[in-house]
Amino acid sequence: MSHIDLSFPGRPASFTRRRGFSGWSVIAVIAALVIAVPVLVVFAHVFVPSGEVWRHLASTVLGRYLTNSFWLILGVGAGTFAIGVGTAWLVTMCRFPGRRIFEIALILPLAVPTYAIAFAYAGLFEFAGPVQTALREAFGWSRMDYWFPEIRSLGGAIFVMTLVLYPYVYLLARAAFLEQSVCVLEVARTLGRSPWQCFTGIALPLARPAIATGLALALMETLADFGTVAYFGVDTFTTGIYRTWFGLGNPPAAAQLAALLLGFVFVLIALERLSRGRARFHHTSGRYRPLPRFELAGTRAGLALLACLTPLALGFFLPGGQLLVWSVETADRMIDMRFLGLAANSLMLAAITAALAVMIGVLIAYAKRLRPTWTIKISARVVALGYAVPGSVIAVGVLVPLAWLDNVIDGFMRAQFDLSTGLIMSGTIAALVFAYLVRFLAISLNTVEASLAKVTPSMDDAARTLGCGPGKAFRRVHAPIICGSLLTASLLVIVDVLKELPATLILRPFNFNTLAVRAYELAADERLTDSASSALAIVVAGILPVALLSRAVAASRPGGVRT
Repeated sequence: MSHIDLSFPGRPASFTRRRGFSGWSVIAVIAALVIAVPVLVVFAHVFVPSGEVWRHLASTVLGRYLTNSFWLILGVGAGTFAIGVGTAWLVTMCRFPGRRIFEIALILPLAVPTYAIAFAYAGLFEFAGPVQTALREAFGWSRMDYWFPEIRSLGGAIFVMTLVLYPYVYLLARAAFLEQSVCVLEVARTLGRSPWQCFTGIALPLARPAIATGLALALMETLADFGTVAYFGVDTFTTGIYRTWFGLGNPPAAAQLAALLLGFVFVLIALERLSRGRARFHHTSGRYRPLPRFELAGTRAGLALLACLTPLALGFFLPGGQLLVWSVETADRMIDMRFLGLAANSLMLAAITAALAVMIGVLIAYAKRLRPTWTIKISARVVALGYAVPGSVIAVGVLVPLAWLDNVIDGFMRAQFDLSTGLIMSGTIAALVFAYLVRFLAISLNTVEASLAKVTPSMDDAARTLGCGPGKAFRRVHAPIICGSLLTASLLVIVDVLKELPATLILRPFNFNTLAVRAYELAADERLTDSASSALAIVVAGILPVALLSRAVAASRPGGVRT
């Protein structure tokens, strides 16, 4: 059969494989450079002298920052691994009452900011809270008659963060278990392996890369947290950055602490990579059938039900219920025009960031699809790096160059026109949105890339033979196909922006508040019940995107159907 070349003379048949630079490529590289500025600024300040402040920090609190951060990541890592992997295996490979509900419900704690759960548990378990009050009334105890664990402690912070962050491990472990071939598991069973041996010897090694990624995400969020550790009085790098910047008024020292924290994050990633060595874990079959599930009955079914219900109850229903009760109690004085203004501010910031993040994510992902050169690939990697950087580090990296630029502009205007311009860039909504973009652009980019990868390149070729250039092909072919993923990316970015606290605290304009900042400020003033309405509003906003994400994971098994 003769081959008919439908491409234009002198040009390849598909515009998805052309090399060189175009407008798309230039945009991708510029975006990567801009997104990298805050991280580069933080690292550059390592070499800036900070005077006596740094020596004071090193001799007093730096050891405590290191110790607390180490125990936090160790405790949260162990907890999220046990809960996330265990529950993922149970709902994926076993049958027991409520399994279908738990598939989606177990991800719900991801919608709750860690500081919201921290506020709820502090109110529940502190001395004047309902739990200890009920114990004293029931047994006639006084303060010195009993011991009760202190929730505002390092252990309390580990407990709270584990309950909120285990869904990162659960989601990726469940996706990995769903993608595994039945053939491998059946061979193991024919060789006499028990379900437990199949899990530890076969499924767990195959899922290791996904589990390691989930753990890395959970630990990055642990190091980035500010609200929980600040409220519980646990000194970590994030609280140190905030105090050094605003308490000591020393940006170079704050940037150096931020650089140390960023180094902590990179060490976590490097350790995971090194731990693999040259080991590789691959599926040996491309055949996929519905997964055979182990039928659990009696005591085993009850234990599986309890194992899934406990983290869900402790991580969502109990604190969420407490926030709901407080919100109802304080609705008459807290839900007013000021509350609606805070909600409008939060949604405005989230909507602007989401729109820009999706737009930039599409530009970079499509540029990578059109011209997969090493320059574009590195640019995409640089953009994705932002999600690994804590919000407090990004805030410092954004504020330092913008403050310098404001001073330069103000000095020029004073010298030339005897006019002070004040803060044009720093302390503005634009600076805050830029910090959000650096932090959360990776979410949009990864979602768009995954969706574009499912569009076969032959559709690009067909569009080109019909006279469509890259831009027109995207509008008429790709955009309608991936519109659902674009919506998902927008919702995920919106939820993360609504929850973000440290970057907002540092960069927000004067007299400008959000729901997250208001909830933290009220809780810091020991007005826990008053903070509930703001915290609950963030939780409610996050439920829908989290549910959509869980449904997407449940439908991810190739060639299979949900059972």
